[in-house]
Amino acid sequence: MLRSLQWAALGTGFTFLMTTLGAATVFFFAGEPKPRFQKAMLGFAAGVMTAASVWSLLLPAIDQAAEEGRFPGWLPAAAGMLLGVVFLAALDAVLPYLRRRETDDAWRQNTLLMTAITLHNVPEGMAVGLAFALAASGENFAGAAALAMGIGIQNFPEGAAIALPLRQEGSSRRRAFAGGMLSGVVEPVFGILVVLIAGWAQPLMPWLLSFAAGAMLYVVVEELVPQAHSRAGTCGFVGGFLIMMVLDVALG
Repeated sequence: MLRSLQWAALGTGFTFLMTTLGAATVFFFAGEPKPRFQKAMLGFAAGVMTAASVWSLLLPAIDQAAEEGRFPGWLPAAAGMLLGVVFLAALDAVLPYLRRRETDDAWRQNTLLMTAITLHNVPEGMAVGLAFALAASGENFAGAAALAMGIGIQNFPEGAAIALPLRQEGSSRRRAFAGGMLSGVVEPVFGILVVLIAGWAQPLMPWLLSFAAGAMLYVVVEELVPQAHSRAGTCGFVGGFLIMMVLDVALG
């Protein structure tokens, strides 16, 4: 068990490092961003999240549910996605009460964005943790390494997708970097946790994946796309979508 935990920590530590490196891109932008650049980055975040929702979350959820055979493949994906949308909508509704004053739009948007991407990182961390726990017992180390590499590379634009909008909404570089970095902390935490409760957690993976997809799509449609609406935002969306799609398909 100890060896499995160590290997799970190693694999998910790499994916967390890649999220951190993506968040660090915020230090390479000097001064206050121009409005066109803000819209482009919001569009980029929306494109990354949309592509990740489909290729990283919904399609794997359908495949895993079909392999298990207990439900039609589409059922956990559809139900989990709806639950994710409802959860984010409820969070959106209660944010003013959590802050106990009129909610600042930028704070609200950034809270929803960080919540959605953090939720997305939970099942990814679990998948890497399980893969490396199996590799520790001699099963398919190459597959575990490829999975960690693929998710780690995908995490780079996701870290940037949190940190850059935070910076554009007025956060300091350090706070924006911390926000992007902290979204990835859940990967090693849940990667280690799933090794301890593997028998219980594995059947829930299709539901967790699709739940995270619903949360991300809610933020995209409700917050990011309306604010990014411009030619720059459209270009940013297409660029983010293409980058994430290529990474997911080529490295998935």
